[in-house]
Amino acid sequence: MKLFPIKKILILVTILAVPGFLYYLLQDKGKNRYKPLPFFGPKSVAATFRSVRGTKIPDTNYHQVSDFKLLNQSGDTLSWKNFEHKIIILNLFYTNDNPATKTANNALSVLQKTYSRNKVINYVSLSVDPSRDTPEALTAYAAKVKAVPGRWDLLTGDSMQVYNFINKQLFIDAYQKTENGQPRFVYNNLFLLLDTKHRIRGYYDISNQEAYTKLDDEIKVLIVEELRNNTDGR
Repeated sequence: MKLFPIKKILILVTILAVPGFLYYLLQDKGKNRYKPLPFFGPKSVAATFRSVRGTKIPDTNYHQVSDFKLLNQSGDTLSWKNFEHKIIILNLFYTNDNPATKTANNALSVLQKTYSRNKVINYVSLSVDPSRDTPEALTAYAAKVKAVPGRWDLLTGDSMQVYNFINKQLFIDAYQKTENGQPRFVYNNLFLLLDTKHRIRGYYDISNQEAYTKLDDEIKVLIVEELRNNTDGR
């Protein structure tokens, strides 16, 4: 008779202890349940430090895509100031009919529907044919693909500035050559994921379904990261 109450007490203690233990695991171990996204481009050791369990660890300076002045489909001059606190999904394109641009546009349409309520995400398509893709040409093209300025900006500008930006800031191989008297554009058909500090966090092959799925997953990870950083002041 004496054992029965003891068993009941042990069962009760177990029931009460398990939720607390699970809470501890989620709080202590669950803060970084996702794998942090990498940073692409050159990096250097900063002069500042952060403290981790009493140990000073030097911060890292990651590559930030430099500022620019380019025109969108409305003829407005845009810079990073127009994309403050925004996550950017960026790709290269040109308006002349080509399969690569069609694939990118289809993928962007799906992404816009998926994240239609999330105003932190902006889409940017940068023309590799700026001599023909004038703001006027982009206006007509934007109407065709339903690219709304401020949500999906189609950018163009001076050819030298555009290609320097693509090759030296985005680290994408892109160039123009002539075949049979006609210009041909060679570039990697990629989506780039940039965080709110204009740092490159991912490259994704537009034509690859697995890469597209990865992009979708990592957009969510980056949104969580930005929310967490805003919450804890980083």
